[in-house]
Amino acid sequence: MIKVENYLLGMDCGTTNIKAIIIGEDGKIIAEASRPSKFMIPKPNMQEQDANEWWENTKEIFHSLAEQAGEEITNKIRGISISSHTVSMLPIDADGNPVRNAMTYQDNRSSKELDTILQKIGEEEFIQIVGGQPSVSFLPSKILWFKNNEPDLFAQTQCFLQASSFINFKLTRKLTMDVDQASRTQCLDINTMKWSDKVGDVLGINLNEYLPQPVPVDDIIGFVTDDAARETGLVPGIPVVAGCSDAMASMYALGLSRLGDAGESSGTSSLVFVGSANQSKPDVPVVTKPCAVDGMPWIFDAPITTTGAAIKWFIDTMAAEERLYCQQHNLNIYNYLNELALESKPGSNGLFFFPYLLGERAPIWDEAARGMFIGMGINTTRSDIIRSIFEGTAFALRNVMETVKESGGEANILRICGGGAKSYTWSQIKASMLNIPVYLLDEASGDVPVGDALIVGYKVGVFEDLSKAVEQLIHCSSERGLEPGL
Repeated sequence: MIKVENYLLGMDCGTTNIKAIIIGEDGKIIAEASRPSKFMIPKPNMQEQDANEWWENTKEIFHSLAEQAGEEITNKIRGISISSHTVSMLPIDADGNPVRNAMTYQDNRSSKELDTILQKIGEEEFIQIVGGQPSVSFLPSKILWFKNNEPDLFAQTQCFLQASSFINFKLTRKLTMDVDQASRTQCLDINTMKWSDKVGDVLGINLNEYLPQPVPVDDIIGFVTDDAARETGLVPGIPVVAGCSDAMASMYALGLSRLGDAGESSGTSSLVFVGSANQSKPDVPVVTKPCAVDGMPWIFDAPITTTGAAIKWFIDTMAAEERLYCQQHNLNIYNYLNELALESKPGSNGLFFFPYLLGERAPIWDEAARGMFIGMGINTTRSDIIRSIFEGTAFALRNVMETVKESGGEANILRICGGGAKSYTWSQIKASMLNIPVYLLDEASGDVPVGDALIVGYKVGVFEDLSKAVEQLIHCSSERGLEPGL
């Protein structure tokens, strides 16, 4: 037996949970922990999170990991990488304290500001600058809303950070922005890879003064400070890399290794990845980004806003009967919904669900889109409603995949990780919708923090060959995929 001498810490700050692992160079997960994140909805179309809660949760998680792993293993952590949901607008002051709650990517309050930006720059020129479709999900309109509506707080702002860069700051006291999330803000000029002067001029600010200069995802930005070590239970001096979006970490966690492989990180929202041999045009609904996987030079990266969130919405607002039954019979509500959905035939008895509960990102990019049930009749059953939600979110996935294929992507199989991979019913419906095999990653593989660990492990030399490390660490729950037919 080879003695394991190197361990890695990967963490993802998701919209509903922050979770982290310590994993050995042999691929074995030694410790894992998570904490829930709370949403605040001050008014309709607004969604915020408390950055201080991100840090409090992080401290609890790291203490738990250290206690589970023990002192000997904790002392052998060779690097930390943190990913997060994106794009968020978190303003901090000169001392690094949050000026206000972070406005998440699901916050749609800044539609008027987006219209102003597009009127002044021109929609076509804006797309050519930022390399994507304009949306309130991104940073420019949020910054302008903040500047216009909360000028006193804006005056206190020194810098805007993402969730992962805020946690990195707490660990290292370094203000940074990884190039992956920078490219998603719609403040970066993709032609120069610098903050856009034209976007900044419309906002009335110099973006270089408010946003850290982008650095590569695997750049070592600093080391765990003595103060952070005392707060977290880690040891001082551990290298911390810049990290990335949960999207990029998910791509690594899915084990995508060749053209034709597609992936879905299925959680509250979904992140869809499809490789391409060529760069897409900048004005298509879903655009390519550079990809580090050998043989896959470009990747389409498409976010769908409410997939798992639609199922949770049903549980929270409409499933009192199902919740009570599960409580009485000690059942998991999600497993029970899977069973009920199968009582309805494909097509949900003519009921269609449009899953636009918070607008939609890819491929329609419309914050005004709203969810709908269409086709209800006197014979509609609760099982029909449940199945229609599974089918409607699967249709949203198909809409993305068809759009990507039309733009040059190649998808012959789909690999799913995250909470959605636990639903056989949902995944089988996706296989039928897409007419391709679907592979589900097992619970020990495919989670976003595994992708984070791969990134930092390669950087610090724990993994000499990233492709081989992926093969070693990432596994499907079965050799055969789910075939179309449900």
